[in-house]
Amino acid sequence: MALIDTYQRNIRKMYEELHSLSQNKNKELLKIADLKKKVHSASLALLNTKIASSIQSKSREIERFQNQIISLEKKIVDYDKKINYKNKKILDEEKKLIREQNNMSKKNKQAAEKQQKEALKQAGENERRHNQQLLNISQIYNTLDEHEGIYKNMNNNIKALQNLPEKIVALFLASNPVDSHQLRLDEEARSINEMMRKTEYRSSVVFESRWAVRPVDVLQAINETHPTIVHFSGHGSSSDEIVFQDADGKAKFVSKEAIVQTMMASSSDIRLVFFNTCYSSNQAQSVVKYVEASIGMNSSIGDDAARVFSSQFYSAIGFGNSIGKAFDQAKALLMLEGIKEENTPELFIKESLDPYELVIVRQPELSLTE
Repeated sequence: MALIDTYQRNIRKMYEELHSLSQNKNKELLKIADLKKKVHSASLALLNTKIASSIQSKSREIERFQNQIISLEKKIVDYDKKINYKNKKILDEEKKLIREQNNMSKKNKQAAEKQQKEALKQAGENERRHNQQLLNISQIYNTLDEHEGIYKNMNNNIKALQNLPEKIVALFLASNPVDSHQLRLDEEARSINEMMRKTEYRSSVVFESRWAVRPVDVLQAINETHPTIVHFSGHGSSSDEIVFQDADGKAKFVSKEAIVQTMMASSSDIRLVFFNTCYSSNQAQSVVKYVEASIGMNSSIGDDAARVFSSQFYSAIGFGNSIGKAFDQAKALLMLEGIKEENTPELFIKESLDPYELVIVRQPELSLTE
């Protein structure tokens, strides 16, 4: 078996092992999430009882859940170490593959040059044979150029895949002030979560949500989660403002300029900003100067339209589709559902980029072309 075949086989095997590690880690993360819910539920019960025995029982229950969480977090740290080690091994093997491909290309080119010299020595035999030899040489060079192009594309694809993170975070920031029209933001978040769980590469996307968001919470959440996607859900104003909440839960208007400044100060990891708020197209158009893509609404948008559009968009992203294709599918679902707001969402892309080449979800299982 050629070295190239061996390296490719090793890389495929290591990616399968990496996928298995990621799946196991995700299972532990789900257990932690479930235990945290139990801690929260037990804490609420503790606050609502005055019976000494119940208090003691709930306290022990909370302590037991917290100890289990600590144990699981240690397992996750161990999985992270194994994943990092496996990624290093994959990178080393891919370097070997590229080096071997380059060596093969050089050998093929040297062989072709040698063949050309031998063919030229026979040029005097007759015109027909001479022309046929030149044609053969031209065909050999064309084949070599095709092979070099394949190798270059393979190398570029490997580098592009290496640059994609193993897992991305979609940060859902929701704000529904008490003195504003109440939106069904919880249904939107639940619908996005459900659709993403059904996708092919669901293990590559982590959905983080923050509720009753105040201005001070935005940067805190971004710094905590390092998101690839920032999703604003709630109210917007015709004056290019997003409506957050103040300390009393009432509306707090934040200007477009403040949002743009926030994205500029946080854009190292962020690739997409999704404004699922009314009258947000100007905000989306402004922030795309600092991120690769953004989505905004050019007028008001209804609850059902916002929920259907966003959930289908994230579903398409979770299947490894480009941002452009995911946007088109989300608009298509609005039309299929008979919601006549398909022209409300707008997609903005950073200059010189193609939305149909922007893929932000890395496939857990990767294979190289033979």
